[in-house]
Amino acid sequence: MKGKKIAPSLRLIVIPATQEVYRQALKEGLFDIFLSAGGVISPPTCGPCLGGHMGILAEGERSLSTTNRNFRGRMGHAKSEVYLAGPAVAAASAVRGRICHPEEVVKRS
Repeated sequence: MKGKKIAPSLRLIVIPATQEVYRQALKEGLFDIFLSAGGVISPPTCGPCLGGHMGILAEGERSLSTTNRNFRGRMGHAKSEVYLAGPAVAAASAVRGRICHPEEVVKRS
């Protein structure tokens, strides 16, 4: 994602799993990359993974998430759609505005 912007129609919400992961990402400069791309950084939380807050889905919304579980209504409305992917696919897809392979973004650099 370095030097790129997320697609205008998307939200990029980065939620580290733990305080340790948060500190590591901060130290490595990853937050600067995500923020420069147009993302938002959350404190560590389960948040939308459990339909709690910050990014829960409304009816008809779609999410590409790096969480490890997916079932109807888990991240918000029962009529939302959730796709699971690894971090590289999620980052590339945020830039392209659709689910894609990371090579599609790297080749465009």
